[in-house]
Amino acid sequence: MFFTKEVGIDLGTANLLIYVKGEGIVVNEPSVVAIDADTKKCLAAGNEAKDMLGRTPGRVLAIRPLKDGVIADFEVTEIMLNYFFKKINLKGLFNRPTILICCPSNITSVERNAIRDCAYRAGAKKVYIEEEPKVAAVGAGLDISKPSGCMVLDIGGGTTDIAVLSLGEIVTSTSLKIAGDTLDKDIIKYVKENKKLLIGERTAENIKKEVGTAWANSRQEKMEVSGRDLVTGLPHKVELTSKEIETALRESLQQIVAACKTVLEQTPPELSSDIVTRGVVITGGGALLHGLDELLSNELNVPVYVAENALSCVAEGCGVLLENLNLVR
Repeated sequence: MFFTKEVGIDLGTANLLIYVKGEGIVVNEPSVVAIDADTKKCLAAGNEAKDMLGRTPGRVLAIRPLKDGVIADFEVTEIMLNYFFKKINLKGLFNRPTILICCPSNITSVERNAIRDCAYRAGAKKVYIEEEPKVAAVGAGLDISKPSGCMVLDIGGGTTDIAVLSLGEIVTSTSLKIAGDTLDKDIIKYVKENKKLLIGERTAENIKKEVGTAWANSRQEKMEVSGRDLVTGLPHKVELTSKEIETALRESLQQIVAACKTVLEQTPPELSSDIVTRGVVITGGGALLHGLDELLSNELNVPVYVAENALSCVAEGCGVLLENLNLVR
């Protein structure tokens, strides 16, 4: 007797999470693949490949196959899924898994089909696609089945999804291509222009986590950063403060705030009154940015909460939906 495994996948720009029904989250690794440029053979994926980003010799390519929440490199995404399916022993000769994958809320039908095709080619028997903010809300423990409004802000690596949900469906939503990766680029740009120092993406991400903040004067940290001096071309160190990083991130964060306001403006008044009392829940890796909840509650005048399991909300939401596949169907 062969039984089909039911699998939920959070195919994120920054991280890939795989949830297997009955086992919980079995994979939680960066969405990075290292391949041999000549043979296209997969050398590593996940954490191991992330360590190689920006540090590889010529014939080894460390690639992030997803960009802005959608598949940018079809072939490499398939290689990555196959690698992890093998690693957790997901597909056998006779039993192919049923897969539930999440995607940003307003992607085109072409991008949606690309995600579906990719899952089929990696060995799925059946593929369901759900919208990320809805799944994140379920994973954050919100009851979205009732006729009352709840608002979710899901900040991932490539996209920020904002949605108001009621009766299990999305009422109003928007999706921005401004998220964690954009904030890293803002930091790189700021350090380059103001400190004449060139740093890589991984360093920028560390700065964001260690000293970054969204709310002015709420954090007073300092950090030494190394990179390449643009004037001399030699390795060099500079010091960065939380205040400087807040300045670097301000513009992008204001665009996220503006998008939240737009969604709230389009929300029916009855649901708006629910949101005033129930507040906004932030999920995704971007939710962990220091002071973001303060910035949002100040700008939107509603309570803002960061989900406890912000990083794994979408994967855990997949788990809940897999238990109730009839709702998805």
